[in-house]
Amino acid sequence: MNEQKTLMTQGNILKTLIRFALPLFLGNLFQQLYNTADTLVVGHFCGDDALAAVSSSGSLCFLIIGFFQGVFIGASVIISRFYGAQDKEGVDRAVHTTVVFSLAAGALLTVLGVCFTPTILRWMGTPDNVMPNSVMYFRVYCSGLLGLVLYNTANGIFQALGDSRHPLYYLMAAAVVNVVLDLLFVGVLDMGVGGAALATIIGQFLSAFLGFAHLMSGKFVVQIRLSRLRPDFALLGQVVRMGLPSGVQNSVIAIANLVVQSNINAFGDTAMAGCGSYSKVEGFVFLPITCLTMAMTTFVSQNLGARQLDRVKQGAKLGLALTAGLAEAVGILFFLLAPALIGLFSDTPEVVAYGIRQARVEALFYCLLGFSHGCAAILRGAGRAITPMMVMLAIWCLFRITYITVMVGFIPDITVVFTAYPVTWLLSAILFAAALLRGRWLEPRLP
Repeated sequence: MNEQKTLMTQGNILKTLIRFALPLFLGNLFQQLYNTADTLVVGHFCGDDALAAVSSSGSLCFLIIGFFQGVFIGASVIISRFYGAQDKEGVDRAVHTTVVFSLAAGALLTVLGVCFTPTILRWMGTPDNVMPNSVMYFRVYCSGLLGLVLYNTANGIFQALGDSRHPLYYLMAAAVVNVVLDLLFVGVLDMGVGGAALATIIGQFLSAFLGFAHLMSGKFVVQIRLSRLRPDFALLGQVVRMGLPSGVQNSVIAIANLVVQSNINAFGDTAMAGCGSYSKVEGFVFLPITCLTMAMTTFVSQNLGARQLDRVKQGAKLGLALTAGLAEAVGILFFLLAPALIGLFSDTPEVVAYGIRQARVEALFYCLLGFSHGCAAILRGAGRAITPMMVMLAIWCLFRITYITVMVGFIPDITVVFTAYPVTWLLSAILFAAALLRGRWLEPRLP
């Protein structure tokens, strides 16, 4: 591959961001497709109890993998910084260190997930009628976490080096395989939620295999060699220092979501299924913004590595305008199309009604969420991940939990839970704007 095609330190900024973000969008669309295939197939073939079991596992899945995904953000930033500075030896050492770390992390995640699934589900207040399916789904899912971690590692390496096309190809293949196997395992062989989870992990391992096959082929700007798979402890320390705040942030947000999920669980399995359906739709409609923020992180990191501060400032301003504006546009569409979109997941009127109510409360405030994610992406790309961690911990975790706990005590209505989101998005947007305006994030950081 021509290295010039993967550098983000030159050319028109808008075109660079869009060219990088578009394959990310398509790739993440396919990833959402194969994640959502479980929900769609289970909802239509196995009923609302099974749908509730799969839906309620979403926050738990993010809790298990979110920490290590956050740490991998640190690795991606370091790789991008080396690449922007044209330090090929630094890129090679950072890549091999990241792969070794991911192998260890994936094995650990698998053991923890399989062993502690029932305990965590009980902490979440999962209803008894949903518990057996929840345990089955999540245990099978956890048995394939190594594949998920390895794919995310390969994906992070590609993105750090400015290549968003190859992850798209691998996710497309995984998505097709997952959907076909979902229909086979659940619709034909009647394997239930366990079959849906098995289809997902097969797709995950396929995408991981394809990604690493290319990284080891010698046809990319870096080549992974088995003989070099040993950690550079100095670099590993930098990965941990830069990635740990994002990992902690992901974990505390996931814990906060578990608390929110437990409040939703208290309203019954119908509410669980409806809110789970809303979350799946939100995952789709918010994809363009998520992909833009990923592009912004790589852009900022590479250009800081090249010491192009004016280009970083221009890209940050443009990126924030794009994320906030696009988020509001998709929010308006979701608000208007909520009945049809939520109805894709269930034919039960009560389930659909819960999902519509959540969309009508939250969707019009997506501009605040998009702006917050854009600011966090800029700060992470600059190696300032502690600031997003502190904002998320204070607002999206502590304040959100306190707000819900107190307000639901006075007004026992699920709409109160929904209002916590736009309130906390507004507060985080204010704090992020203040952090960026200070300008200290532009000061050079290692490596």
